[in-house]
Amino acid sequence: MIGRLIGMLVMMSMAVILVTVAVINRHEVRLVLDPFNPKNPEFFLPVPLFILLFAILIVGVVLGGMASWFSQGKWRKTARQRTQEAMRWKAEAERLTRERDQRVTSSKQLLAS
Repeated sequence: MIGRLIGMLVMMSMAVILVTVAVINRHEVRLVLDPFNPKNPEFFLPVPLFILLFAILIVGVVLGGMASWFSQGKWRKTARQRTQEAMRWKAEAERLTRERDQRVTSSKQLLAS
């Protein structure tokens, strides 16, 4: 309950900050797409600054997530291998338990007869 409340407060404060940034940075800037002639570009795109900032933020989050995903690949592989190994050991333990139970049952039947 407390964690959810704190999460909501953090999200609301982030929303207020993002709205404030959007309102303050409404003016248009030129996104120059011509790296060879930046002073007099042939390719440019006029966009509001807040859209440019949000786009850069989103690209950064996506690239950071991808970098984390790829860097943790060896740990995911190790976890998969250990899970498979644990499942094999569990199956082996269950098989041995069944064999033991069958032997105990058959020995009890032999003693009873």
